[in-house]
Amino acid sequence: MMGKSNMTKITFILSLLVMLLGVSGCGTVKGWLEEEVHELPPTELVDFTAEITPVKLWSTDTGGGSDSDYSDIAVWLQNEMAVVVDYEGDVSAYNAATGARLWKVSLDVPVITGAGGGENLIFIGTQEGEILALDETNGLLLWKQQLTSEVLAPPKAARGVVVARTADGRMRGLSIADGTVLWNYQRKVPLLSLRGASAAVLSNDKVIAGYANGKLVALSIEGGQVIWEKNVAVPRGRSELERLVDVDSEPVIKNGIVYAVAYHGQIAAFDIESGRKLWARDMSSRSGLDVAENNNIYISDDEDYVWALQGRDALWRQTRLLRRRLTAPVVVGDQVIVGDLEGYVHWIARDDGRFVARAQISKSAIRSKPVVKDDIVYILANDGELTAFRIQ
Repeated sequence: MMGKSNMTKITFILSLLVMLLGVSGCGTVKGWLEEEVHELPPTELVDFTAEITPVKLWSTDTGGGSDSDYSDIAVWLQNEMAVVVDYEGDVSAYNAATGARLWKVSLDVPVITGAGGGENLIFIGTQEGEILALDETNGLLLWKQQLTSEVLAPPKAARGVVVARTADGRMRGLSIADGTVLWNYQRKVPLLSLRGASAAVLSNDKVIAGYANGKLVALSIEGGQVIWEKNVAVPRGRSELERLVDVDSEPVIKNGIVYAVAYHGQIAAFDIESGRKLWARDMSSRSGLDVAENNNIYISDDEDYVWALQGRDALWRQTRLLRRRLTAPVVVGDQVIVGDLEGYVHWIARDDGRFVARAQISKSAIRSKPVVKDDIVYILANDGELTAFRIQ
């Protein structure tokens, strides 16, 4: 009979093998963090009395969606269009008001992140490290550029420069005209990091992005020079797992302040011009946050609690969505909205965190943060179901 100590050793070895299987060749964690940490089932949804009735404007099946547990193929809004790409590289553009399809192109490339855009172009980044630029009016391929590693965040453009991030820690500025590389910025990727990359945020003359080492960086969009660099979190602990401090979600800019949150770290606010840290509090999140016009912050943490913060002070915490793998919240009028792993959308009151409405748009998970424009919120499920709701 096998002794208890031997069984313990075998269990440890099997756990280590599971961990290693979840790490890619470049040392990133794919889906095993969720699978291993969230061993308990998602909490059951509670009944409540609905206070509002969400108005569904339209819904459409955009195609294949994503077959990956760690992809984040979000909808991209540009001018009067909603643009969606699936994991096989089929790109579709829809009238944002009616849902009518405007055009569709099949690029036949592997994709794990959503479309991006800017300056009348749509950009697709691929797992093979290519950036493809499409005409926003018809989807015609205008140019493509090969980069050094897979593209994990939507490329964006402003001031004649396309900003693209790759899995090897590089961020590049490309010419909007033909994709020529104008500048290159690189940070070393830690031995172990979360599978993903914080999408860059473009604001006036700056590019702002978070990195796997817990830093937030502001670069010049035209030349790639470092304007400032600050810590959102500092790696601590003895193991590589304990030292994970990725800023994996997109920073949010509101009223001249940059808000960012790190895994195993903090949520922090920085002055956009100087990079001065205004405040911080302990918080861990992969999915991210949103900020209202009054600078109140709403965030989904790694326990799938939804928080409302006023600066570093907590206003409320909604705990009834535990282990439902929530998206980042998005502010919609007097509510915030989150999606979950079973395709449910939850409307939560901004004043006290109570549930005010719920709708299931798909039986597939909702992984990407909902997007709001012109009083309409757009929500994309992993199976490609795109739904537009009018904000109450």
